Amino acid sequence: MSGWIVVGIDGSPRALEAVRWAAAEAARRGVGLRLVAAVNTSDRPVLGFPIEPLLEPAKEDVARAAAEVAAAVPVDRKVEAGHPVAVLAAESRHADLLVVGGSGYGRITGVLAGSVTVGVSTQAACPVVVVRGAEHDRAAPVVLGVDATPVGEAAIAFAFDAAAARGVPLIAVHTWGAPPGDMRTAPQWEDLAERAERDLADRLAGWTGRHPGVDVQRIVGRDHPADRLLELSQQAQLVVVGSRGHGQLVGLFLDSVSHAMVHRAACPMAVVRPQEV
Repeated sequence: MSGWIVVGIDGSPRALEAVRWAAAEAARRGVGLRLVAAVNTSDRPVLGFPIEPLLEPAKEDVARAAAEVAAAVPVDRKVEAGHPVAVLAAESRHADLLVVGGSGYGRITGVLAGSVTVGVSTQAACPVVVVRGAEHDRAAPVVLGVDATPVGEAAIAFAFDAAAARGVPLIAVHTWGAPPGDMRTAPQWEDLAERAERDLADRLAGWTGRHPGVDVQRIVGRDHPADRLLELSQQAQLVVVGSRGHGQLVGLFLDSVSHAMVHRAACPMAVVRPQEV
């Protein structure tokens, strides 16, 4: 169902936070919400055991979530039996955006919600926003993690669009961790930093031309990427990173950083795949 934002519902407080975040995003985009709950029945008897009673609690969760936002945006609802990651990944094929809560236990039978978050972040066919942390000021910036591969172009596009829609600054971050060597190699790393600054400016130039109203701040340095992005997430309203998808994140940067942000970010974070632009 294109033109909708899909939200995973599991009965947890985080899921309700995800619904509220998604409703605000849907209002900005002028689209509706599709609230989806999947009940994992793989550990239940199959022969002669009715599934409908197992779905009732999930239907109540979805109805409660819909009631919170139905006055603001169009809402569609769906509840089905199946593994949550598989169900949400299938829904993502026809969605503009998939939104899930960050962590915790919900009513999903036998599944930790955090594992669902990780699963959909790597398997979804559209951008995934993990709603976690605190709700920061509406004037807070969007933070973008930029790596050195073409995969990051999708994340750059997503981050610029998000900053432009919100009318807030964009902070583009490219860091690579502490370099090896000693003081004798320090001049080489100074040259690397200067070159990285130029490369980052060139990488963003086309996007700043498309979004001239977005104020862009660039950060280049030796900090570990996860540490710097986690620090910036404390004052950001959204952090964006790129992903290759299919369960494999790109390089040390996205491998470690995406995992850290999904579990520890202090604000909502988006994982974006290259074919999603």
